Amino acid sequence: MEETIICQSCAMPIGKNEELYGTNANGSKNPDYCIYCFKDGNFTSDISMDEMIDFCAKYMAKDDEALSEESAKELLRGLFPKLKRWAK
Repeated sequence: MEETIICQSCAMPIGKNEELYGTNANGSKNPDYCIYCFKDGNFTSDISMDEMIDFCAKYMAKDDEALSEESAKELLRGLFPKLKRWAK
């Protein structure tokens, strides 16, 4: 089974869809980050991991009726520290 490729900042599934890849300073595609999080070699927002979790949980709960916003936050709290942007 193929591993799902997710943005290493917000965890949005981006797969092999290059249209969703962020861009490096030289304009090349960066498959680690999505277009919403990374543009021209920089993150698009100066946001903390907790703020990103709160932001993303709202969309997860909206997209999945079986998932509450609090449940989404709990899932993301386990995942985000493993992502490249947030890993210490």
